[in-house]
Amino acid sequence: MPVIPALEWPRRAGSQASVPPPSGSRGHHLLHGRTMRKGPVLPCEGCWATCQKATWPCEVGRPPHGTSLTGARAVCASPALWKLVTHRGMRPQPWAVTEGQVWRNLFCSLLGCHKVRSGEASDSACTGHIQDPASQRLTWNKAPKSVLVIKKMRDASLLQPFKELCTYLMEENNMIVYVEKKVLEDPAIASDESFGAVKKKFCTFREDYDDISNRIDFIICLGGDGTLLYASSLFQGSVPPVMAFHLGSLGFLTPFSFENFQSQVTQVIEGNAAVVLRSRLKVRVVKELREKKTAVHNGLGENGSRPVGLDMDVEKQAMQYQVLNEVVIDRGPSSYLSNVDVYLDGHLITTVQGDGVIVSTPTGSTAYAAAAGASMIHPNVPAIMITPICPHSLSFRPIVVPAGVELKIMLSPEARNTAWVSFDGRKRQEIRHGDSISITTSCYPLPSICVRDPVSDWFESLAQCLHWNVRKKQAHFEEEEEEEEEEEG
Repeated sequence: MPVIPALEWPRRAGSQASVPPPSGSRGHHLLHGRTMRKGPVLPCEGCWATCQKATWPCEVGRPPHGTSLTGARAVCASPALWKLVTHRGMRPQPWAVTEGQVWRNLFCSLLGCHKVRSGEASDSACTGHIQDPASQRLTWNKAPKSVLVIKKMRDASLLQPFKELCTYLMEENNMIVYVEKKVLEDPAIASDESFGAVKKKFCTFREDYDDISNRIDFIICLGGDGTLLYASSLFQGSVPPVMAFHLGSLGFLTPFSFENFQSQVTQVIEGNAAVVLRSRLKVRVVKELREKKTAVHNGLGENGSRPVGLDMDVEKQAMQYQVLNEVVIDRGPSSYLSNVDVYLDGHLITTVQGDGVIVSTPTGSTAYAAAAGASMIHPNVPAIMITPICPHSLSFRPIVVPAGVELKIMLSPEARNTAWVSFDGRKRQEIRHGDSISITTSCYPLPSICVRDPVSDWFESLAQCLHWNVRKKQAHFEEEEEEEEEEEG
């Protein structure tokens, strides 16, 4: 059985837990729907800060054109061989981020010095190094062969761009194109006879039914920011690079213009592109499965006797999510204030009393958190932001905590009502007493392809989408007025 290189977080002083590689239920790693036993961790060549290149040698079997993924299985010909951030059984992907190991730019600036632990080798420390974010480049070890195209639903204006893009990818680049099945069920596409020849070549899938995580080389999004969030939700493990075209409403996360898509897509396929690694949150929700109990009033049953079975054992159900923007805990339909306790590495730091609280990534800091009064953080900054929603306290301001901590949120014992939680606006569910939400930075970031570089693209989005610091400039004094003031002085 081969050994797995894996990413481990350094344990902070006084911390109760470090962030381990993603794990599924029953103590196994769960990657791309495949279960495997835990393995030791190997060091990279010295340390994280000295890694200069990561590559993916691979050859992956794919279903033929025009087939559905239902019942299909991908065949992996060789184990993954990517330095440091690789797990056994993980689908080898033919893309890599060069000029610096993938996590160095995200975490070296904050954590300073890292250690990589091994079951066979002793710990080795390294000196912190801050890298220029613009030096992160996307390169391909082998030419990409498959692409997932995500189109915004219920938007007739995107039908023509969608057809042009898919035709170009299939006929000009001979690529395998995956689309969601319901996209092809659109009447405008189904009735288009001129598009029929191309449509037969699609590989289709259904969300929550088919696992495509080990079949995709890169992703193209057509629409707004929601398409990027949807792409993130489809990959609960490693995410392929994402190229997002601005064809939606806001487009803060979609930097590419569709006017010259041929040259831009060709440039990405050839491996000449900058990339920003957008950190995600790993969220674990643990719920108590309670049996229906006898109605109780002041601790007594209907006949005045104390009911039996109130102290029965409660089974627990655990669910895990990968979140790109934010986790929102709010009061839901209740008119009462939400009342939730927030723990950091096992220590209670505050109780949120208000409409709720937002836990966001740097990418999510420009979304709901910004509307709630938080600062905007560049996606290369390793951090987690905690932002209250309409807190019942004038001194409760948004805070930023290190990326390596573990947050735990529960209903306070004094809470008068339940709370509700959503993940990037999806999977909304109720949180009751005894349930818990654990949040930490995920080991699987989302690689977002840039038009120019991470810094330039971010400030361009601030200016174009949010009109950041737009103000009419102050007029200067006329020369005569300046001379009069000098004479009076």
